[in-house]
Amino acid sequence: MICDCCGKKGAVTKHVTRSFGRGKGILVIENVPMVVCPHCGQNYFTADTLHELERLRLHKKGVAVQRVAPVIRYA
Repeated sequence: MICDCCGKKGAVTKHVTRSFGRGKGILVIENVPMVVCPHCGQNYFTADTLHELERLRLHKKGVAVQRVAPVIRYA
């Protein structure tokens, strides 16, 4: 894959977990594809991924699964 930032070949897709919001309104989305470039160090979401993230956020009630997770506050 070619990096959109530096134009070099070698960018790869990794899957990450991202959280949106906070407190009781937090939404965690797993397995989000992120492009990572080993040459320039940039990591970014494609436009298609950003559109899908927004769609998921808008329709979270229909697709989200409730899970409990331990939370630790730093300092």
